[in-house]
Amino acid sequence: MSDLAIRKLSKAFGGVRAVNEVSFDIKRGEFLALIGPNGAGKSTCFNMINGQLAPDSGEISFEGTELVGKKPREIWRLGIGRTFQVAATFNSMTVVENVQMALISHAHQTYRLWKPASSLHRARALELLAQVGMQDAADRPSRELAYGDVKRVELAIALANDPRLLLMDEPTAGMAPKERNDLIALVKRLVIERGISVLFTEHSMDVVFAFADRIIVLARGRLIADGDARSIRDNPQVREVYFGTGKTFAKSEASS
Repeated sequence: MSDLAIRKLSKAFGGVRAVNEVSFDIKRGEFLALIGPNGAGKSTCFNMINGQLAPDSGEISFEGTELVGKKPREIWRLGIGRTFQVAATFNSMTVVENVQMALISHAHQTYRLWKPASSLHRARALELLAQVGMQDAADRPSRELAYGDVKRVELAIALANDPRLLLMDEPTAGMAPKERNDLIALVKRLVIERGISVLFTEHSMDVVFAFADRIIVLARGRLIADGDARSIRDNPQVREVYFGTGKTFAKSEASS
């Protein structure tokens, strides 16, 4: 069963076709990597799925519901979570308060608060922080966190609406190698435990080849390959347009 179905999705900016008739599916519980060189159309594709950009043409269906024309908040309420390349939290709040605010929004209580927000959903927020390894930092100001820990808090926030599909745009950007692998291993565990589907973009090939169930490759807005790690490694077109000389590719093979 497919959670997300993309059909002939296209988007142009002036004379440049950033995404050109891209089609793919995400199956229930699948950990799918979307890769490609800079300018391939990955973030544009993400932003159309999330409702931040309107496609010029094509269809985006989640569990049978058409997403084109819906606002990001409407899409979020359907059960699609999102993390961003540059993680951000409310620095004036504690770690747990950031997660509580997401839970308050999910419960439609944002404009109906009759008692302090800090007293709402604290137990559930602590559970989510425990799942991402951040419960001990719950009452610390968010501004004091290292960047890798901010990424974990962002993941807890994304899980606050019990998503069935999670979109992760460059989840390990700015992280050291061990932090990258630890975070993606955590996400993969949550995928298995919760049955969440994940679509993620990633420049770190060691992460992609080690953890993705399936990999799709974009180049100049077009989908050029779709398969498991072995088939992507062996695809001559992928080597040509994505890996160039093969140096990065060889490094990734050795580390996976």
